Amino acid sequence: MNDESKLTSRQMDLLRKLYQEGKTIEVHTVEKTQDEIANELGITRQALSNHLKTLKELGYIRTGRGFIDLTDKALEFLGERRGDVFIFVKIVPTKRKQVYESIRKLRIKRIHRVTGDIDLIVEADKTRLDEILEEVASLDGVRETITHVVLETF
Repeated sequence: MNDESKLTSRQMDLLRKLYQEGKTIEVHTVEKTQDEIANELGITRQALSNHLKTLKELGYIRTGRGFIDLTDKALEFLGERRGDVFIFVKIVPTKRKQVYESIRKLRIKRIHRVTGDIDLIVEADKTRLDEILEEVASLDGVRETITHVVLETF
């Protein structure tokens, strides 16, 4: 039995509504336990919990079991609002499958397989541009990369 068959029609309607009314936000995820973070900061778990609660109320983080997300608001406050970059990748046809698999393993936002003069559009953060370009360009089968940095989003 798949997950879809376990959902009621009301739950499916709710999912659709949440998707339609939701907005995409960028986050920076920390996958450490709160105990680990408290120990690294040299504070008690209770003190960390109080600080996290305040940061959550102010909209700087989202928390869940086993993760803490820094929101756009936090990244901007920290001066880390990076901006996006799109890397267009041309691949030797006989090497496409290997390049796709290698690029999937990289820490990037999204990979889009597209039609036209290029094979992939790699979407990433500007701060990691040099690292990502070096990794992508060094892959056997990558013929060319063309980089576009987003200046402004309307």
